[in-house]
Amino acid sequence: MAYFNNVLLLGTGPTVIQLAVNFKKILNSKVAIAGRESLRSNLFFEAIIQHHLALKVSIQNTQHQPVAGECTIDTFFKGYDTICGNWDTVILSVTTDAYLSVLAQIDTKVLKEARCFILVSPTFGSSHLITNFLKNLAPQAEVISFSTYYGDTRWIGGIPSNEVLTTGVKKKVYIGSTYSKSDRLEILTELFHHLGIDLKKVASPLEAETRNISLYVHPPLFMNDFSLQAIFDEKTMTKYVYKLYPEGPITYRMIHQLLNYWKEMMAIVSHFDIQPLNLLKFMVDDNYPLLPASIARQDIENFNKLESIHQEYLLYIRYASLLIDPFSKPNQEGRYFDFSAVPIRKIFKNHDGEWDIPRMPKEDYYRVKIIQGIAKALKSKSPTLDHFVQTYEEKLLQVVAVSEDQRFSEAFQVKSFSQEIEMICKELRGQKIEK
Repeated sequence: MAYFNNVLLLGTGPTVIQLAVNFKKILNSKVAIAGRESLRSNLFFEAIIQHHLALKVSIQNTQHQPVAGECTIDTFFKGYDTICGNWDTVILSVTTDAYLSVLAQIDTKVLKEARCFILVSPTFGSSHLITNFLKNLAPQAEVISFSTYYGDTRWIGGIPSNEVLTTGVKKKVYIGSTYSKSDRLEILTELFHHLGIDLKKVASPLEAETRNISLYVHPPLFMNDFSLQAIFDEKTMTKYVYKLYPEGPITYRMIHQLLNYWKEMMAIVSHFDIQPLNLLKFMVDDNYPLLPASIARQDIENFNKLESIHQEYLLYIRYASLLIDPFSKPNQEGRYFDFSAVPIRKIFKNHDGEWDIPRMPKEDYYRVKIIQGIAKALKSKSPTLDHFVQTYEEKLLQVVAVSEDQRFSEAFQVKSFSQEIEMICKELRGQKIEK
């Protein structure tokens, strides 16, 4: 049986163009793109119409040449409710909090025909959410989760068009399927090998979803008083995500919370047949490496066995060692590239004239609320996670309460995500290992 013959991409962000080019060029798939109607997506649709459905991916670094290229897609759908035809593969390249609302808009005939659903940037539990949603529509459909999107892709000039720039490509990405033996995973592994990426298969989609560094570092980095002040207060001078206090949020207390949150996550993961994650090793080997002089390999390998104070020390050293890019070329004054100077983005006015919240921490809020719901269902204590949620929600309420005559997007609403949590937990009960 042939796979990926007819691929439907959901979403209108830069990632969709990168995916379209890869599937079209390498697998020769028939490709369609579908997205919701909005001021921003309209710019995208107008651009691809103007260029006769031609898309282009440019690269910043020559070593990423395999991901570059051009293609012409076969069709597009403006509005999810307009999708028609037979699509064997549906790829969700929308934010995780939009999965349900997007799928609910698609004609059930289209969903019933699909044999595979791929989640490009899921969070913990996303595959179970999709599996539960499809129970009465396409119960035999394969659900595949990536650990994370495999690159850093952006609009050229920040404006949606038919062309994107990919500035970074990950060396390794994890992937898991609801099928114990999956031919599709074999084809995707070959595709990623062609792109120069190591696609590592794990036992389940849920396990792949635990191999995302954002899952562990974003809540402590963004859901604290320092970062929230930088995000929501227009008058606060620019602060930086990965810098030490007072330029950024990294203090001994934040590192303490990072460690405790990781431990709470591992307690949740222990209920399922998933290998525990060595946080420091994952940071160093799978994300950004350090010079050997910064942290000894023995400490990295044995991180999970060390005492908490030793673990905190090593995590602090890790962040301090990456204030500059240790692998960059120093200038004449001996200065290395200021690697940690990633600005904390502030709230902004969206295309509808409403105050909106940047992806970080808006997407992280959904992520931690889902995990909090799973923890409660498992009766697993999560005081650090609960603290992140409370701190963030209190800030939302405070900002709205003191702002008169301002319009806010729904991102400023305190939400329960109870429907998603209930659907995920129904599926997780079948996977839980009895203690």
